[in-house]
Amino acid sequence: MENVQWKVDGMDCSSCALTIHKYLEKQGMKNVKVNSVSGDVSFEMNGDGTTTKLVRGLGDLGYHVADDQQVIRNRQPFLSTHIQRFLFCLPFTVVLMLHMIPGLHIHWLMNPWLQLGLTIPVYIVGMSFFGKSAWKSLRNGLPNMNVLIALGATAAFVYSLYGTLTGQAEQYLFYETTATIITLVFLGNFLEDASISSTQRELKKLVKSQKVMANMIAFDDEHNEQIFPVESTQLRVGDLILIKSGEQVPIDCKILWGDAHVNEAIVTGESSPVHKYAKDKLIGGSVITDGTLKAQVTAVGDDTVLAGIINMVKQAQGEKPPVQQLADKISGIFVPVVVGIAVVTLSVNWLLLKEFTPALMRSIAVLVIACPCAMGLATPAAIAVGLGRAAKNGILFRNATSLEMFKNITQVVFDKTGTLTTGKFVISDFRNLSDVKCETSVSNPEPSHVSRLTSHDEFKRIAFSLEKYSNHPIAKSIAGEWRTKEEIRWNEIEEVKGLGMKATDKEGNTYWAGSFKVAEELTTDDTHNVYIIKNDELIGWVDVKDQIRPEARSVIDYLHSKNIKTILLSGDRRAKCNELAAELNIDVVIAEQTPEQKLQKIAELNAATPTAMVGDGINDAPALAKATIGISMSEASQIAVQSAQVVLMNHGLKKMPMALGLGKHTYITIKQNLFWAFAYNIVAIPVAAFGFLTPTFGALVMGLSDVVLAINSVRLFVKKVE
Repeated sequence: MENVQWKVDGMDCSSCALTIHKYLEKQGMKNVKVNSVSGDVSFEMNGDGTTTKLVRGLGDLGYHVADDQQVIRNRQPFLSTHIQRFLFCLPFTVVLMLHMIPGLHIHWLMNPWLQLGLTIPVYIVGMSFFGKSAWKSLRNGLPNMNVLIALGATAAFVYSLYGTLTGQAEQYLFYETTATIITLVFLGNFLEDASISSTQRELKKLVKSQKVMANMIAFDDEHNEQIFPVESTQLRVGDLILIKSGEQVPIDCKILWGDAHVNEAIVTGESSPVHKYAKDKLIGGSVITDGTLKAQVTAVGDDTVLAGIINMVKQAQGEKPPVQQLADKISGIFVPVVVGIAVVTLSVNWLLLKEFTPALMRSIAVLVIACPCAMGLATPAAIAVGLGRAAKNGILFRNATSLEMFKNITQVVFDKTGTLTTGKFVISDFRNLSDVKCETSVSNPEPSHVSRLTSHDEFKRIAFSLEKYSNHPIAKSIAGEWRTKEEIRWNEIEEVKGLGMKATDKEGNTYWAGSFKVAEELTTDDTHNVYIIKNDELIGWVDVKDQIRPEARSVIDYLHSKNIKTILLSGDRRAKCNELAAELNIDVVIAEQTPEQKLQKIAELNAATPTAMVGDGINDAPALAKATIGISMSEASQIAVQSAQVVLMNHGLKKMPMALGLGKHTYITIKQNLFWAFAYNIVAIPVAAFGFLTPTFGALVMGLSDVVLAINSVRLFVKKVE
C-alpha cells in the first residue's frame, strides 16, 4: 500500500477531523490519521483509489489539500483568514453596539433600517464561513460547532428582520446580537489559531532548518575546485560540500577533511558542542561552532535524520491515546444534543415567561455558549506540545499512546552493554600464568635460543599482535591499549568464528587469542574474557570491563525516587551483572539470558505490572517490542529501529527522566484540559438556559474557552517535568 501524507487546510475543530477521517475510511483508505491541530493527514491508499478523486472529495467537503502535487495553491483571497474576517466585521459591530452604552444617547442608531444595513455585511461574511461549513457538515451527517454559531446568528437576524418588516422594531431589534456573535467568534477562532500555532513551534523549527543554502564543491575542466551556493534541497547523495564556522550543516553528510566542534542541539537537545573528525557523520540542521569542513552528502530528502524526526513527530501527533476516545464519542453527538437543549430552552422559557423574545435570547445563548471544540482540542494540543518539547530534547515518541502509558510504569528493565555501559571496553586485569618460552624476535637475524620471559611487555606484545587483526570490540580495546611498534610478524593469521584469532609465526609456533572455548581443555576457569595460548599451553588471560555511563547512577537514583523498580536483564555472565548492579544499586539482576529468554522474561514481567525496557534497539528488538514501552538507546542514524516506541537520541540515557516526566505531565495536562472542556459545557449551558448569560457574552466566553486550553497546553514547554 502507498503511504500518503497531506497538509489539509480548513479544519477548524475536532468535528472537521472526524469528518475527514470518516470520509477517507469510507473511500477504503487504511490507517487514517488526522491531526486537527497541525492539519496533517496521513493514510495508506489501497489499489483502487486515486489521489485526484480524494482531493476532489475533500474539496466538496470544504477542505483544501494544500501540498498535494495535483493541487495548485492559489493566492489567498481577501477575508480568507479569521483575523481578516474579524477586522472587517469589527467596525460594523462597534457602531451597532454604541446605542447600548449607558448614558450615550444616539437616537439615529435606533433606526432599524440603519441597523439592518450595518448587520448585512457582517452576516454575509459570517454565513460565507460558518453557514457554508455548517451546511456541508450537516450534508455529510457530521454536524460541527459552526452549526450552533450559524443557527444562533441566523435566529437573531431573522427575528430582528421580521420586526423590521412588520413595523415592530422596538420589540424585535437584536441586530447587534447577530453581529457580536459572528465578530466575537471570529476573534475567538483567531486567538485559538494563534495559541495552537505556538504548540507547533518546535516542529516548525525543525522543518525550517531543512531548507538552507549550501556551499557545493565542483571542479572545472582543469580540476580546479569551485564553490557554488545551492539550496540544500538540490543536493544529491555523493555531492561534496564545504561547511564553514558558524554555518548550519545543510544535510546529512560524512566529513572527508577537517575537524570541527558541532552543536547538535536541534536534534539531540545537547547544547555542548561535540568534536567531530574525519569519517564522522554530521546531522543536517546541526551548527558548526568552530572549524571548517569538507564533507560528502550521505542522505537527502526523506532519508535524512531530520526528515525522519519530523515525520515521526507528525505521525505521533496524529495518534489518539485512549483518554481521547470518550471525548471523541461525546463530540460526535454534541451538536445535535445542544440543538435539542436549545429547542427545549426556547419552549420551556416561552411557557414559563409567557414572552417569546427572552426565551429566544436564552436559546440563542445556549447555542452560542456550547463549545465542542474544547473537547476536541484538549488532547491534540497537549500532545503537540509534549511531542514538540520531547523532539527538541532528543526524545522521539513513535505514537501518542506511549506518552499516556508512562503514567502506569512501575518497573524499568535495562539491558547492560551499550545501555548502562558505554559499549567501549577497557582492560581491567591480565596475568601470565606460566613462563613464556619464546625464541628471539623474528626480526633478529641471530641464531635462535630459548629465554625465560615473564615480562608484562612481552605478554602484551603477543596479545596485541594477535588482536590487532580482529574487529571484535574486545579485541579492538586490547589492541588499542597495548599498541606497540614491535609487533610479531605472523606467517599466517586468521579469525576463527566463535573462537578467536589463530596465528603461526615464522618459526612454526602456534598462538591463540580467544574465548574459553579455545582453552577449555587447558583450564576449568571460565571467568575470563580472552585466553592467550602458545603451542597448546595456556600462557595467560586478559579481562576487560565495559565503562559505566556517567549518568547511569543518577538515572537509577531518579527511578528509585519515583518508586520505580529497576531490573538488569542481560546475556552477560552473572558475576559481571551482579558487580554492575551493586555499583549502580539496581534492585534485581537477571543474567545469562538469550534473546528468546529475554523475550519470555519481559512477557512475564509485563503480565505482572506495566514495564518499560531500555535497550540498544537492535539486539533487544523482540523484548523491546514486547514491553509496555520499549525505549531504544540508539545513535541518530538508527532512529528507524521499529521495535521501540521511544527513541533516545545520541545514546541519551540521561534523557530517560525527561521522557518519563514528559509522558506523565502530558497525560496530566490532557486530563486538566478535558476536565475544563467538560466542566465548561456542563456549567455554561444551564447558566445560559436560565437566562444568566446574554448571547453576546456567551460568544466571547465560548471563543476564549479554547484559548484557555491552548495556554494550559503551552505550559508544558516550560513546566518542570523531571
